[in-house]
Amino acid sequence: MVEVIFATPGLPLDKKFTIEPCNAPSGYKKHPKHTQNTTLHNNSPLYFQPLAMSIPSSPSEFHSGSPLPEACQPHRAETPPIRSYVRRQGKMTTGQRRALAEEAHRWVVPFEGKPLSLSTLFENSHPVVLEIGFGMGETTQAIAQNQPEVNFLGIEVYTAGIGSLLNRINQANLGNIRIIQHDAVEVLEQAIEHSSLDAVHIFFPDPWHKKRHHKRRLIQSGFAALLASRLKPGGILHCATDWEPYAQQMLEVLSDCPLLCNTSEGYSPRPSYRPLTKFESRGLRLGHTVVDLVFSRRLTSPPSQTAS
Repeated sequence: MVEVIFATPGLPLDKKFTIEPCNAPSGYKKHPKHTQNTTLHNNSPLYFQPLAMSIPSSPSEFHSGSPLPEACQPHRAETPPIRSYVRRQGKMTTGQRRALAEEAHRWVVPFEGKPLSLSTLFENSHPVVLEIGFGMGETTQAIAQNQPEVNFLGIEVYTAGIGSLLNRINQANLGNIRIIQHDAVEVLEQAIEHSSLDAVHIFFPDPWHKKRHHKRRLIQSGFAALLASRLKPGGILHCATDWEPYAQQMLEVLSDCPLLCNTSEGYSPRPSYRPLTKFESRGLRLGHTVVDLVFSRRLTSPPSQTAS
């Protein structure tokens, strides 16, 4: 027979129960990984059959009258926030790794959870465009190169994409791009001040095709209100997608946002400043529909329509 002590850190060792070797219950099979630690000194298998045990239903049963220490209180993990992306470690090229090592200190801005001074960040007072999810940076580079008088702040969570854009910045000798590697929602909530952006670009966000994943889509009513609150009056929100059901949801959500108004009747023609990417060109050849939506922040805000 073996005596086992049931203990909780920081509490008296006064709860015990006993076990003894027994035959395996019907259908029971030892896991091979446990073989080493489930034998007695005589090498006979050990299966647990409680004989007399008193296991408390809650930690508070250890004490009578005195409160539990804080460290021993039951802990319930908070429900993690729903993300519009899944973190994964993609392969990086040698060039991307080199760019991260040599160029990140110049162009990548650490997220500190406090408001950014955009004029200080870019060392000028030019208009600022926020791009969410720039991927490998092809479009970002093209637009920034054609608009040197505009500042571009790109948000991306994937390291390979950041390395790729850093390479493009270096090759094109651009100075009007900065990068933040962090969740876009938290950046907007904590780092971007109200009415500070001239435009927001969201090109081809993950459509999350399956219905059970639609809650992960970036364009939702709450996020639309947050985006609108960070735009200057008259500022532009430009979205693009090649997934028609997501385009319909975007149109509905953005049209319902009181701070925004559609610049077109329904979908918009592709603005000339947004170039066709290789991925998009291939999709068009395959018959995919690419949709642009361009909304602007109303010049006067409806009463009681603000986002924190």
